[in-house]
Amino acid sequence: MKQLPTLYEQRMKSLLGEEFESYLSELQNPPVKAFRVNTDKISLEDFEKINVFGKEKIPYVDNGYYLDFEKVGNHPYHHAGLIYVQEPAAMAPAECIDINPDWRVLDMCAAPGGKSTQLKNKLGENGVLISNEIIPSRCKILTGNIERLGLTNTVTTCMDTGKLARIFEDTFDLIMVDAPCSGEGMFRKEEIAIAEWSQENVALCAKRQAEILENAVKALKSGGYIIYATCTFSLEENEMTVDAFLQNHPDFEIVPVNENAAKYTCDGIKFEGCKCENIHLARRFYPHKAKGEGQFMAVLHHKGESVTATPYTPAHTKTEKQVTDFLLDTLVEYNPNYLLKYSGKPIYYNNMLPIKDGQAFCCGVTIGEIKKNYILPHHQFFMALSNKFKRKINLPLESESLAKYLRGEEFDTECQNGWAVVLVDGFALGGAKVVNGKAKNHYPKGLRKQ
Repeated sequence: MKQLPTLYEQRMKSLLGEEFESYLSELQNPPVKAFRVNTDKISLEDFEKINVFGKEKIPYVDNGYYLDFEKVGNHPYHHAGLIYVQEPAAMAPAECIDINPDWRVLDMCAAPGGKSTQLKNKLGENGVLISNEIIPSRCKILTGNIERLGLTNTVTTCMDTGKLARIFEDTFDLIMVDAPCSGEGMFRKEEIAIAEWSQENVALCAKRQAEILENAVKALKSGGYIIYATCTFSLEENEMTVDAFLQNHPDFEIVPVNENAAKYTCDGIKFEGCKCENIHLARRFYPHKAKGEGQFMAVLHHKGESVTATPYTPAHTKTEKQVTDFLLDTLVEYNPNYLLKYSGKPIYYNNMLPIKDGQAFCCGVTIGEIKKNYILPHHQFFMALSNKFKRKINLPLESESLAKYLRGEEFDTECQNGWAVVLVDGFALGGAKVVNGKAKNHYPKGLRKQ
């Protein structure tokens, strides 16, 4: 029997009433696992033909499935970024509203990247996503997940939300605030969340969440949306935080979530002293009500007139001849307007939201490192631009050459000499340098199978 803090049990009894025993009983069951299909790489129709990870669909996520597969991280399709493993309830906030593919979107507290990658799948070529994480080690993990999925037009930043708001004032159409919280909704999944719980921590989290929301307001455009989310149940961090925010910002309103997201969640709770008449429009995801862990979400809309983003003006920056020569040799085509430099390195980025040196942890797709007389390509270059490569080495799922590649070994190939993208069943895994029938391995050491 999972042991919960006595004070926490008392608080949950007051929230759930006669449903408390059902909630308590559900906590004894194993956590529910799920995954999303990376639709930037593969259509749902094509994925269904190769899906080995689980067939049951998540009803409120078009590209979401419940996971029924052991050691999914070892599968080549996972290495190729076809899927992202994510707790199902955590997918609900990004499904709350319809997202315009041309929007500028900010994920303020983004690591490890579940909601960010989900949001990016909803954006088109002219959209841009900024994913922020204040802790450098977690920002590296976030960037790695975006890299694995081969996503373009993304920027990762590593700064506190106050600095972020000052740099990107009045910029975004949508801001996801998946706020750090006391983690009550993760008690079934993470024992450490139980060990670290206290009423004092709940209060500290609520204070921090209010500060992050204030910074989100500064970075939001007129007429924009904030999706506020937590993975906790406490009133202080959820409805009370939303109610206080709306009292302080009469130019905002809480609006309904999309029908599917509403169908599998419960109404927000109207507490004593609550001023918001529509607090029921906030949503609560309970493990005893739907398959998943705990989640809270509310959509906050700025009532001002919507402002169109400044029209895109291509950046004209001088590009070294060795970079353009490398791209001409390597790719079938590329957009010269997307060819920029960031912190001394050539990148591929649509520049819909210009980023100055020093502002980003990673900006767009890093093409590689400029050496004395050649370009050493970055793993991200192969993952994001694989469909543009001239030389492709496509390996079957069960082939020995694929096993060798994932272990970091070289293998025989009939591909022409030069830089090539290595694929599994047509989907990028990374790069190799072909020299006289040998594919010299450039799969990053940290990703290799042991």
